Amino acid sequence: MRRPLARRPAGAAARAYRDAARVPAGTPWREASFCVVDLELTGLDPRRHEIVSWGAVCVEGGRVVCGTAAEGLVRPERGVPEESVRVHGLRPADLAGAPSLPEAVDGLLEVMTGRVLVAHAAWVERGFLGRALAARGMRLRTPVLDTCALGRLWLAGTGTTPPAVVSLAGLAEALGLPSHRPHEASGDALTTAQVFVALATLLEDGGAETVGTLAGAEARLRVH
Repeated sequence: MRRPLARRPAGAAARAYRDAARVPAGTPWREASFCVVDLELTGLDPRRHEIVSWGAVCVEGGRVVCGTAAEGLVRPERGVPEESVRVHGLRPADLAGAPSLPEAVDGLLEVMTGRVLVAHAAWVERGFLGRALAARGMRLRTPVLDTCALGRLWLAGTGTTPPAVVSLAGLAEALGLPSHRPHEASGDALTTAQVFVALATLLEDGGAETVGTLAGAEARLRVH
């Protein structure tokens, strides 16, 4: 039987994240601050797999702020399967000197603090970051915006029947945007940020978009 994660006390970065004011749901999206995150992993099950790298970039005033880009490696505790190395290219030797998960997450939390989290297929980031924070007695802040759901909503609005899952690369291509260094956390975070800005802008054609309306993309799809 696998032992439960040991609970570690929250450090200064974690406390700042926990105590930051929430962004009101009614905030117009162009007036809100967002942190767009991508994780590279050893697999997709947060109970068995681990984070090996993270990338983040902020969106402020409706624009991607490249100067805010940050990234980091994470030293896994259970090794790196060959199949995951083939995806992200990070070998055990590349990660041997990386920070542990709590140290690495502190770096990411510094970028996330006070901002709304955005990710592509965000259930992945919710699962892994939620588990990492739960180990420290904390919760992942909500809402978490999902560019996969936003992309499906946009496609539905064009009269296209959207697939259940739209890949990041496929969505970027449909929007006429480049894919930056696929399966590298910082590259995918930048691609996701550009996709997010494009989608939020396009969805404004149907009316003003707020943090809350963008967070409700899945519910809006069900009534489309």
